[in-house]
Amino acid sequence: MDLTKAQEGKEYIVLKIDTNDEELNSFLFSLGCYSGEPITVISRLKGGCIVSIKDGRYSIDNQLAAAIIVG
Repeated sequence: MDLTKAQEGKEYIVLKIDTNDEELNSFLFSLGCYSGEPITVISRLKGGCIVSIKDGRYSIDNQLAAAIIVG
């Protein structure tokens, strides 16, 4: 499932990043969001969500959240 369907407060493991955009892949990698890393949805917003990756919290939009496949 992608991150838009994830429950708030539950930790998931990133399985893959489903995008063909190399710049987007590089951006997510710089945040620490890549296969095998834990990610948690802290809260949902109108146009996206707040996620916790490693020691940081980031606001991402729904389009970006849909590209992050978790399990």
